[in-house]
Amino acid sequence: MPIIKSAKKAARQATKRTAHNVEIKKSIKAALKAFKAKPTAENLSKAQSEYDKAVKKDLMKKNTAARRKAALVKIAKKAGVKPAAAKKAAKPAAAKTAAKPAAKAAAKPAAKKPAAKTTAKKPAAKKTSAKKTAEKK
Repeated sequence: MPIIKSAKKAARQATKRTAHNVEIKKSIKAALKAFKAKPTAENLSKAQSEYDKAVKKDLMKKNTAARRKAALVKIAKKAGVKPAAAKKAAKPAAAKTAAKPAAKAAAKPAAKKPAAKTTAKKPAAKKTSAKKTAEKK
């Protein structure tokens, strides 16, 4: 048992973090179990989302989550499940074409030229090296 005040606080924080991490892991396992029991596009999306949340909270490495998500997609393909369409694709095509010219027209006048970059020259360094070479000769 810690004696120092900061060690006591660290122990309390570790307990809270462990409990929180266990909850996230349980939610991953539950989503995975639901997907394996009934592989649908919705369950696939939920399971992938849980992996993404774990990565975001540094509970899992990015590549580990990517590998597991790829395995889920493999299972989904075997089961004949197609991934859910992106939300952006659900919009009608006419709305996309109408919005693009208006956005471009609004963006062009507002665009400004970037400020000229100033490069810091170091003439002193060049002069000293030139002096040294002159002195050596």
